[in-house]
Amino acid sequence: MTNPESSTHSRARAKMSTPRQGREGHSSPASNSEGTAGTRTPGTAGTEVAPTPLTSVVIDGVRVELGDLPELVELDMPSDGIPAVVETEPALQRCAAALAAGRGPAAVDTERASGFRYGQRAMLVQIRREGAGTWLIDPEAFADLKIIDEALRGVEWILHAASQDLPCLAGVGMWPDKLFDTELAARIAGLPRVGLGAVVESLLGYHLAKEHSAADWSTRPLPEPWLRYAALDVEVLVDLEEELVALLENDGKLDYAAQEFQHLIDAGVPAPRVDPWRRTSGSHTIRNRVQLGAVRELWQTRERLAEHRDIAPSRLIPDSAIIAAAKGMPATVPALLALSGFHGRAAKRDAPKWLHALQTAKNSTDLPPLQVSNNTPPPPRVWAERDVAAAARYATARPRLADLAEELNIPVENILTPDFLRRVCWRPPSTITVQTVSAQLAELGARPWQIEKTAALLTEALANPEPLPAKEPKTSKNDGDAG
Repeated sequence: MTNPESSTHSRARAKMSTPRQGREGHSSPASNSEGTAGTRTPGTAGTEVAPTPLTSVVIDGVRVELGDLPELVELDMPSDGIPAVVETEPALQRCAAALAAGRGPAAVDTERASGFRYGQRAMLVQIRREGAGTWLIDPEAFADLKIIDEALRGVEWILHAASQDLPCLAGVGMWPDKLFDTELAARIAGLPRVGLGAVVESLLGYHLAKEHSAADWSTRPLPEPWLRYAALDVEVLVDLEEELVALLENDGKLDYAAQEFQHLIDAGVPAPRVDPWRRTSGSHTIRNRVQLGAVRELWQTRERLAEHRDIAPSRLIPDSAIIAAAKGMPATVPALLALSGFHGRAAKRDAPKWLHALQTAKNSTDLPPLQVSNNTPPPPRVWAERDVAAAARYATARPRLADLAEELNIPVENILTPDFLRRVCWRPPSTITVQTVSAQLAELGARPWQIEKTAALLTEALANPEPLPAKEPKTSKNDGDAG
């Protein structure tokens, strides 16, 4: 089995043993992360002073010798410079034409304004394709980006953590025909860290700054350092795909990744949640229906206000304020503003609206039930009390699945979705065979490679579970005094 830490460092050594050549044939300047000794400024002469090299790492208690590693190359400027933001129809048409005439896959990324604006819509779309260069598009300037989607029909899109970007891309009329997700590929390859910066460092030997990832990308005009950051994010993706494909092929996992990518495309955008207000943090502490109705009314009021003002709901009042108001049911503005979370100008300005929501809950004849029936298994921690046989099946299957994950060097949650494991252990097929377990996993949504790897293991655990360990009897405080 390939050790991910060892293999990735050996790739870093190989890539960094000679000066890194950019796409346009320009060498990238080497620098250390401190910006002091070992730094070379473009156009200047001099010899680098290398820091003490990393020669080994400890993995699971075992020291692995890595040899002398060169310094990371600091990526601080896109190879083609910082592109102008596309924000007019003529510029968008030029962008589409250039991308359609490009070659190979398209690296795609988005930036959002999570925590600042309402929803998760894209505030910037970045695309790079060989022969077309890098394009930064302001989706807020257009009704949609279907012209870009058409330009990339049949082209493979490379994204990092595609499940985060695909919904907001769908919101502007874009959806891939083919996909390569570098974050998901890194998971299946068994890399210890799968954030974009970490994967770029381990496989490409670059340091990619991520300080603007949580910025308010609804800001206009966007500052130049942010645009530089956004352009660099897509500049590395094609090279990253090549490295990950090599790792996956070497371990016989490329088909696993391909099935996962296709699953993301086929699944589409997740359907809206039923009663999303029930996910208000702290709602599990509510004990009567009037209070729960207040949570619903306050949440829905906050949602309407946030959408109208295009602001993140939490910037009006936090979830903790909703729960505090539902429990206290204040009837006056001073009493409301005395509660935790109702502070600041927004809370005071909207106080009559919050009080109206509370009064609506008090007068409602259609209060929500405290519990909603569904087919979701209960938390495994209570299984032993409700269904001893199910608890035994789960206690047997779970560690065996973990052993398989370690053997394949793939995170256990990628071997099989945890919810699928809970469901098949809680209510297995009436007749337990490899075929019936495989059919249940397929119905739940497991991919063929996951079924191939886990069906036999699960069948054995379901059919012949190990008994649960006997509970130790509770002892009183005086038991130790006898004698």
